[in-house]
Amino acid sequence: MAPTKPWSKHSPAGPWDTIVVGSGMGGMTTAALLSKLGKRVLVLEQHYTAGGFTHTFKRPGYRWDVGVHAVGEVTPHSMTGRLLGWLTHDQLQWTSLGEVYEELHFPGGFRIDFPDNLRQLQHNLVEAFPSERQGLEDYFQLVNEVAHGMRGYFLAQTLPPQLAPVADRLLARKVQPYLEQTTAEVLQRFTSNRELQTILTAQWGYYGSLPSRSSFAIQALVVKHFSHGAYYPVGGAGQIALHLLQTVADAGGWTRINADVAEIIIEGGRAVGVRLADGEEIRAARMVSAVGVGATVRRLLPERYRAEPWAEAVAALPPGPAYLCLHLGFKGDIRKAGATTANQWFYRTWSHDDQSVWTVTPDSELSDAPVLYCSFPSIKDPSHDPGPEQRHTGEVVTFVPWSVFAPWRDQPWKKRGPAYEAFKQSIQDHLLEQLLSEMPALRPMVDHVELSTPVSTDTFCRPLSGSAYGLEPTPERFRCPWLRARSPIPNLLLSGCEVASAGVMGAMMGGVLAALVAEPVRTLSALRPLL
Repeated sequence: MAPTKPWSKHSPAGPWDTIVVGSGMGGMTTAALLSKLGKRVLVLEQHYTAGGFTHTFKRPGYRWDVGVHAVGEVTPHSMTGRLLGWLTHDQLQWTSLGEVYEELHFPGGFRIDFPDNLRQLQHNLVEAFPSERQGLEDYFQLVNEVAHGMRGYFLAQTLPPQLAPVADRLLARKVQPYLEQTTAEVLQRFTSNRELQTILTAQWGYYGSLPSRSSFAIQALVVKHFSHGAYYPVGGAGQIALHLLQTVADAGGWTRINADVAEIIIEGGRAVGVRLADGEEIRAARMVSAVGVGATVRRLLPERYRAEPWAEAVAALPPGPAYLCLHLGFKGDIRKAGATTANQWFYRTWSHDDQSVWTVTPDSELSDAPVLYCSFPSIKDPSHDPGPEQRHTGEVVTFVPWSVFAPWRDQPWKKRGPAYEAFKQSIQDHLLEQLLSEMPALRPMVDHVELSTPVSTDTFCRPLSGSAYGLEPTPERFRCPWLRARSPIPNLLLSGCEVASAGVMGAMMGGVLAALVAEPVRTLSALRPLL
């Protein structure tokens, strides 16, 4: 029997200590942490299910994850793993993707695997590029130094924006130069080999910014994040919301779905509540927006506050690229067709540049996508029962410009018209054929094909411009002093990946930072045993 979900369309009566807008990983973490401190928290989610990019959806016989494919640092050996265990009462279980968690395929039949050991990865790369030994040693040493130094940067994010220059100088001094430089600029110091540069930055899809644009700090964080491999939640990504939000419910809080927040109510210069799209007002002692700093500024602040210099500075930052996801259902033994628990990347070129985002338009013939990221979640999950028909699932992701899909943004789901449906079908057919050209033995097993586009993402998760990672992690983004947990508006805190860094754990840490600002002494006391 499926467990009762700790969310519904209705919520108990207040009063509430805190309202959290958005039930993505950042919002759930803030809510769960404050709940562990005895606070009564109301989480408001506009979608018909909770979890943000951690939610799942089903079709008859199949279930897919929306945004969780691989997560690092979840075991008790890491602080983040211990924290997640504490927040979920150790009910959330993880399974390793194996000794190899990524398979990278490049033109000319070149393949290299990323193992669950950073030293082994360095060894593999030296074997493939023996003349680059010293450069690789120096590169991985810098990755460790920068990733470690980012702890001070994140701590600085809990302080008021006015203290940013002093805080950054004291807490983030060692990493400041690498926040300001792009990944491509830093890599040039270690190797001029273009193929090696391409391999080292092949995981740019985990943070949604090309090496020529991304801050080296985010590259270092992602490499370090997977230094001991990658994991998948047993039972699927939906288990994350189930257990985090149960913690909220256990403390007298609740998560209300179909609760579309239209505006944060500000009275006397302070945030005091929210107004839903239907006009209902809900008030609390504290507000936390976990929908992204950019989305908060552009969509939830009253008009007069959007014109303030700090809000305009945030609004000027660009979001990362949008993405497409092909959701596949199979009948058959997909392992025999080449599917593994490891994620598989298929690259069409040996460079990550502006052409790495797939240029698609409704009125032109489609070329191949520059990169395909493939995940087979059903074989990652030891609890999955394929049944007598051997039902399995696959997901294929690639990046596209939001501008191509923006014209359909305001049209309702399933009613976007024949032009959209035809465009979507052509993309779906092309992506499927491109995948099958890489893994032809899957063809007779394909049973279900469904494409989600950036407007699908906008409808259900509402990120800026269909981006899975929010604001693009460029040097400009890290220079902005306003992307921190403490907003310039009293009583309004900010949570999620734009307060910290990309991905499940990045958003989780953004959630922790918001809780630290809300209850600094009690949060530090609770976290100390986990450090």
